[in-house]
Amino acid sequence: MSVVEPPGQQLRTRSMLAAALDGTPPDDGSPVVVRHPGRRFGWLFSCIWLVYLWYPLRTAAADPRLGWRLVGVLSLLLFAGGFAWFFIAWRGRRIAGDQLVSTPPATVWAALATGGALLAVAAPAAGDQVIAGFLYLSVIAVMTLPLRPALVVVVVAVAATLLLPRVVPGWHVQDEFVGELLLGSFAAFGVGQVILRNGELVRAREQLVELAVARERARLARDVHDILGHSLTVITVKTELAGRLLESAGTDPRLHRVRAEVADVEALARVALADVRATAAGTRTVSLPGELAAARQALEAAGIAADLPVATDEVPAVHRELFAWVVREGVTNVVRHSGARWCGVRLDADCVEVRDDGRGPGADGGGSGLAGLRDRAEAGSCRLETGTSPAGGFLLRVACGARGST
Repeated sequence: MSVVEPPGQQLRTRSMLAAALDGTPPDDGSPVVVRHPGRRFGWLFSCIWLVYLWYPLRTAAADPRLGWRLVGVLSLLLFAGGFAWFFIAWRGRRIAGDQLVSTPPATVWAALATGGALLAVAAPAAGDQVIAGFLYLSVIAVMTLPLRPALVVVVVAVAATLLLPRVVPGWHVQDEFVGELLLGSFAAFGVGQVILRNGELVRAREQLVELAVARERARLARDVHDILGHSLTVITVKTELAGRLLESAGTDPRLHRVRAEVADVEALARVALADVRATAAGTRTVSLPGELAAARQALEAAGIAADLPVATDEVPAVHRELFAWVVREGVTNVVRHSGARWCGVRLDADCVEVRDDGRGPGADGGGSGLAGLRDRAEAGSCRLETGTSPAGGFLLRVACGARGST
């Protein structure tokens, strides 16, 4: 269970919008509690799978050779513990903070190799029952690897199940286990896809909430500027007129105080008008999800195929506004000047790229829009680069952090 307390009105608005999307009552200011009912007992899902290891473990424990018995039992216990740990760690990464975090393929292949080595060590004591361990290797593969490498692992496991009993003396044919292996692999693939889709839905919901908040802030900025700005402008003009009329009203000493008060009112009105304009301008900040949504609409309207990211979670908050300006300027240039048929945006933690397959960089090196964007990038300790994209068109890239200082 994680508790998030809204520190200000913006987060309160976010919680109200999220509640509206859920169909639940809006937040009344109390802490927002986000529960993950499966996280506390998630380890049970991995332990349920371990029932298949009972057969090789029982066989290994019955081996009359003490040395091989100890080696076989210990290897199988390590195999079981490693599978449970790997599954729990993978599941924890996939649901941590409602974000999708993929397991590096090198880690998966190392886990598969370690598991295969442990099964090989346990084989002299467990005999043909060690084939049950192939199911766990297949489950790890289909839940963590891309589809094609996972299919390769499953095919190898099936082939080993069919061939090893026929070439290893004393082993019995276990062709019926192939059906269980395939069924378990299919079930594991289904579980992985369900977790993946649920995570994508959560992220899409967060993007909708963030976009709704940005639109509400823009609407509030317009209302503040249009309503209060107009009223304060009128007050300023009328107080200035009143001051001029008082100046021609005569030299009565009693009017000096009136002139001073009117001048104060005029000064206060001007200050208030400047504050309203500054507040409205500060509220009209760009948001990265909003700019991606606007970019998709603009590209579709221009008949340009769009390849845009669906989430922005990996971009740190300090870079999101700058990256939003990059997306806005880059896509605007693609629509207006590139003559492209395709446009793609790539995001990561410290870099954003906008590329197309149009006519490529011009001879002028970019207009005032890119110059202003370069100033924004330098103000954020980032570097703007332009050039030819791999597709032959224009490439706009802004890199920050270590990548931006090279």
